[in-house]
This record gives sequence, C-alpha cells and structure tokens, in this order.
Amino acid sequence: MDELDLSPFDFRVPGGPASMAPHQLPQEERKRLLMAGFDASEKQRSGTFMHLDQSRAYCHSSHPDVELLDIKEALDRYNGLPDYFWQLIEPHQDPFTRLVAERLQGGYFIRIAAGAKIQDPVQSCLFIQGEQVGQAIHNIIIVEEGAEAHIITGCATATQERVGAHIGVSEFYIRKGGRLTYTMIHNWGEQVDVRARSRCVVEEGGLFESNYILLRPVKSLQMYPTIDLSGAGAVSRSNSIILAPPGCLVDCGTRMNLNGPHTKGEIISRAISTGGTLFARGHIRGNTVPCRGHLECKGLILGDGSIHAIPELEGCVEGVELSHEAAVGKIAQEEIEYLMARGLDEDEATAVIVQGFLNVDIMGLPPRLKAALDQVIEECRRNML
Repeated sequence: MDELDLSPFDFRVPGGPASMAPHQLPQEERKRLLMAGFDASEKQRSGTFMHLDQSRAYCHSSHPDVELLDIKEALDRYNGLPDYFWQLIEPHQDPFTRLVAERLQGGYFIRIAAGAKIQDPVQSCLFIQGEQVGQAIHNIIIVEEGAEAHIITGCATATQERVGAHIGVSEFYIRKGGRLTYTMIHNWGEQVDVRARSRCVVEEGGLFESNYILLRPVKSLQMYPTIDLSGAGAVSRSNSIILAPPGCLVDCGTRMNLNGPHTKGEIISRAISTGGTLFARGHIRGNTVPCRGHLECKGLILGDGSIHAIPELEGCVEGVELSHEAAVGKIAQEEIEYLMARGLDEDEATAVIVQGFLNVDIMGLPPRLKAALDQVIEECRRNML
C-alpha cells in the first residue's frame, strides 16, 4: 500500500503565493467543498484557511483568540517553531514524510489561546484544482491550556475526474485541560492518491475527539494516526465513517497509546464496501494503570467488495482494561423483508438500513455540522444504491 509512485505528480512550489478568497471559486467547486464540510461563505466560522494546489490561497481569522497562519509564515514568525515542528513525527520515517520535509508547500498553523472557548468552528480546505497536482502539506494545531475549539478540515478536488496526490503531515498538541473536536471530511476524486501522517499528544485532563468521514471515491488512501494520552485523565475518542466503492483501496485506522493514569480511549468505525477493498485498523495500547480502552469496528459489504477488520489490543502492565468488538457481514435478509412488509421496495429498504448504519450521532457533533453531514450521507445513499 505504501509503494506509491509519486513521479507523475507535480510537487513544485510556485514562485509567489496565490491569492483567492473562497467565495471567488466557481459555484460547482464551492459545492464540492461544501460536501466536504467547508463553507465558502465563511458564515459562523471563527477562521478560514484554503490551500489551493501547491500554495496558500487564503488565510483569515475572525476571532481574537484564534491564531491562524500559513505554516511557512508561522515558521518565519516563531524561529522555526522548535517546540512543535517535526516534534511528534520523524521527517524521514518513510518516503511521504521525507517528501513533505524536502518540498514543503504550505499547510495551516492554528493556535487556540489559553482559556478561550471558541463557539464557531475554524475551517480549512486542502483543494486540488489542477491536473496531476501533488500536494505536500504540514499542519500544526495547538490548543492551549483550558481552551476549547472545533476544527473542520475539508479535502476535495475540483472535479471527480481530477488526477492528483495529497501527502499530508499533521501534529496536534492538546495542553492541560484543553478540548478539541477535529472533523475531517474527504471529497477527493476517484483518481487521487492520499497518504496522511498524523500524531496527537493529549496532556492532563485534555480531550481530543477525532471524526473522519470518507463517502466519496478515492483511488487509494492510507493513514494510521497515533494519539498519545500522556497526561492523567486524558481522554480521546476516534470515530470514522468510510465508504469504499469499486476501484477504491482504503487502508486506515487509529492507534492510541494510554500512557497516563486514568486515561480513556475509544475507537469506533463504520465501514461499507460496495466493491472496493477496505482495511479497517485499530490499535489500543495500555501502558499504565488504571486505564480503559474500547475498540468497535463494524463492516457492511454490499456487492463484491472486501473488508479486512484488524483490531489490536495490547496490555503492557497488569490491570489494564481493554475490550473490542468487530463484525463484518451483509445486510440481514429479514431486515429487508421487515421493511418491505411495511411498503418499501427492496432498494428503499436497503437504503434505510445503510443510512442507519452511517449514523453520525456517534460523533457528538454540534447540531449545525451534524445537519450538514446528514445531507452528505443522504446524497451518498441515493447515489450508491
């Protein structure tokens, strides 16, 4: 899966920064971004960042406690960000991190001020508009002590047929008592290859809730973020909803290290294959006591696809509490017959069951974002069946 030939893609960095506000994008492109959770109108947003092809196009914070910069600007302003830049991820751990280290194009730097409670989410989009574009992105997110925020990252291509590659590195720092909900929605094209490398450290009493949604075709995607619960009482929840249509190869999951006492970690995934190949991974490692972790993976196969559920629990000291449940199968015929007996045809019955399976209630999202995602799932349901 990691053997991806990057030579066909253009990773050159333009000589000067691009400049374009989101509302200046064509209507069809704004619609594709909206299906990735990014609102070009910037209404009810505390900040907006847009990276277009190989350079930053737009960066604006509308809240005094939200510092939002292009990563290159942040590196210049803060003398290379020695406490944050490449501190959680090794720049030469594989060909993809090495490429980002050597050909950095941009990415976002987001810092939430200590004690701030940010009500409206900060949004970003990583957008491929051209053909054969290669993106090399590095993001840094810092939630200072006692702060709370919600970040939405939408990734998309201008059209479904675009050929491109997105290579991304993200480092998250949740300070003592900080709380971050991070929602990533992918709306890539069916000829896009994606490799993401992410790591998050959560300090004492902190909370990191990560939501990942992939309901559109992608050629190949591989990511396996690591979350380190390093402070006493730190908590993390990872939720994912993934669809693999025909021709897609998706390999993703979450790894959690419960390093501090009284830490709690939960990984929940919902996976559907309608013809693609999907690897759903999860790994929880208990390194101290007391700690508690739970992993739940449910897969649904519609058609000729395949799902490989790979749950791992690793207890390293006596007394850890770790559990998991995994199930992969098809829709039960009796469920379809039950709904058909109440007036639905077979396709409608199947659609109702799929919509219930793709239930975003598991994510604990704010009402406005949940309503938007319900619309995405409804459109996906209509298109896939």
